[in-house]
Amino acid sequence: MDKKNALRAGALAAGTTLMMLLMSSPALALTRDDGDDPGTGLSVVETLGLYVLAPLALFAIIAGLVMVLDRSHPDHRVSVPGMKGKAKAKVAAKA
Repeated sequence: MDKKNALRAGALAAGTTLMMLLMSSPALALTRDDGDDPGTGLSVVETLGLYVLAPLALFAIIAGLVMVLDRSHPDHRVSVPGMKGKAKAKVAAKA
């Protein structure tokens, strides 16, 4: 019974994918529409800078700001660097 359902689901997924590929028709992208005014293309360096380096730099800036502006109290943290045994001993002593 499971093989029938798996086969049916696979056939449905393959048929849906095939229909989507046939309906998208990327060859129509070569035909210019009225008012279509494409700009100049990006070079490889511009493309890498825009889609790779800029997001990485933005991520690094946000992560750096979060780490620098962290105001949480060290006692409230789950683990404190360099104090593996002492942090657990404090919790056990308070209980």
